[in-house]
Amino acid sequence: MKIKLYLVALGALLLTGCSQPSAQAGVQSGGGGTIEAINHTKWAINHFSVDGQSGIDAIGPYQGGGGGCCYGVPSKWQPGMTVKVDWESGEASTKGFPGFADTAKYLAWVKKMSENNRQHSAVVPVPDYTGQKTCGVTVHFMPCDKVKVTTSCADYGRPGYPIKDPIKMTEPKVCPK
Repeated sequence: MKIKLYLVALGALLLTGCSQPSAQAGVQSGGGGTIEAINHTKWAINHFSVDGQSGIDAIGPYQGGGGGCCYGVPSKWQPGMTVKVDWESGEASTKGFPGFADTAKYLAWVKKMSENNRQHSAVVPVPDYTGQKTCGVTVHFMPCDKVKVTTSCADYGRPGYPIKDPIKMTEPKVCPK
């Protein structure tokens, strides 16, 4: 019964996410799509959102993911346009995982792993997409808790994709401020 209720609640959440308004209320949407992400760091992205809309997926180090439904950008790009990205980064390792049999050991391991979790928030400029088809938003999580976004319909790593940073990036010992 619990699983059935969970599935119903999850389905309702996904459906309501797809009826969300465009990136800026009252502005006609220029192109809808999903909220995707590329993680260029050694940290896991435990969860993330763009302008309050969930990216749905947790993303491992040096991976892509997401899939939050129905993010639309305004039909016309404006100078100074931004999005707010919130995320939690954390430990990506399963080192020391004790299994589930001993609840006390498992909970102690979860607590230890959660000690590295960090909350982040950034207001990020949206690059000019004038004259281009838009496909939602893709967030790139970069070293030093930096973020880049694009509305491009091209896939990461393909010609025409605007963000060229390699997937595996090394975080410097000291991040610039």
